[in-house]
Amino acid sequence: MKKNYNPQRSIKLKGQGILLKATAIIAFSGIGLQFLNSPVAASTLEDNPKVIVDEVWQLINEQFVDRQFNQVNWQAKRQELLHNSYENSKQAYQSIRNVLRELGDPYTRFLPPEEFTQLTDETSGEMSGIGVKIAIAQSKKDLYIVDTIKNSPAAKAGIKSGDRLIRINGKPTALMTMDDAYKEIQGQDGSKVNLQIARSNRDIFSLTLTREKIELPNVSYSLKKEDRLKVGYIKLDEFSSHASEQVKEAIVDLSKQKVIGFVLDLRGNPGGLLFASVDIARLWMNQGGIVSTVDRIGGDKQFAANGTSITDLPLVILVNGNSASASEILTGALKENKRAIVVGSTTYGKGTVQSVHTLSDGSGLAVTIARYYPPSGADINHKGIKPDISVDLTNEQQNALESDPNLLASNLDPQYLRAVYILKTAKINTQMMNN
Repeated sequence: MKKNYNPQRSIKLKGQGILLKATAIIAFSGIGLQFLNSPVAASTLEDNPKVIVDEVWQLINEQFVDRQFNQVNWQAKRQELLHNSYENSKQAYQSIRNVLRELGDPYTRFLPPEEFTQLTDETSGEMSGIGVKIAIAQSKKDLYIVDTIKNSPAAKAGIKSGDRLIRINGKPTALMTMDDAYKEIQGQDGSKVNLQIARSNRDIFSLTLTREKIELPNVSYSLKKEDRLKVGYIKLDEFSSHASEQVKEAIVDLSKQKVIGFVLDLRGNPGGLLFASVDIARLWMNQGGIVSTVDRIGGDKQFAANGTSITDLPLVILVNGNSASASEILTGALKENKRAIVVGSTTYGKGTVQSVHTLSDGSGLAVTIARYYPPSGADINHKGIKPDISVDLTNEQQNALESDPNLLASNLDPQYLRAVYILKTAKINTQMMNN
């Protein structure tokens, strides 16, 4: 689950440069994102920061969903922006942010190069590094390996959970923050990173690893045994470009283990690519509408199931107030087509689509270009999707689940327990009908 969720999180819904997401870090969300490159040469910016300012103005002018620009005289804004004097890119960036704020849309956002790179990495579901997850032990401020990503350089080198990082690239980790450590670990494909590691029952040793492009796991799953019944639990964190294939793998694997049904956990999922949400919906449903998008001139695109589902077992979806964008597309489609029962609390309520553009200096712009609607045509923006069965958590329960993810899908997770009860009831009803 994500903490401190707020509407400024970037949203993605990709499909023709489309974003659908809401996340704590400027990271992602969309419909099959399509990153569009600016035609202006990067070298031009070095001579005149106004290049980026005008690139942004042109994109908003051509694509922003509100043709009235929130009652802002957009033509006059261009003259104002170009009249200003900018000594450097930083001043130009601030001017861009100021004018975008007047549009009244928190999802139309300017992203400086570093943040834009982070967004593209997360949306692609890939990053360059060695594949370790790290944490800081609060008692000693030591930096530890929490886990390694399957088939990553770290996993192949035998790095283990619990290993303590002493130095990264020769730099002591004692005074490093998590961000400092990740910046040292990440880098270009083919480049090297050196780690000095302490491990129980072994002398301190060093490893030099070669960074690679790594597919980020956005799906975790497990077989749960509940009163002798097998339940397939799937946790989907974000809708990246690899999310659909990862969910498919989870469904297939759990189905082989003879589960009675599935719990799909979308709690805290800020969204992601639109096409990912459509593809995942098609894994569960054979027919019915999934989502439609409407652009600034009323153009309507429809997405529907295509007969490619891989399971018809009962499904319960878990959501909360931090389930947004692509999460809401998937939830709305499965709920309204009676393919799943939704449990939890009302979702976030983000019903807009963003297009993401690469600007000439490596910065980026997310522009709200359309609104999306579930099969019923209901407007969920600022309203969210209400669950079929409301199970609200106390502050104490919420804090416990957020502080210790291991408690998710346990006996201390009331929303999960209700989902299991529903699947058990469905199993009993099916048995009675067959007798």
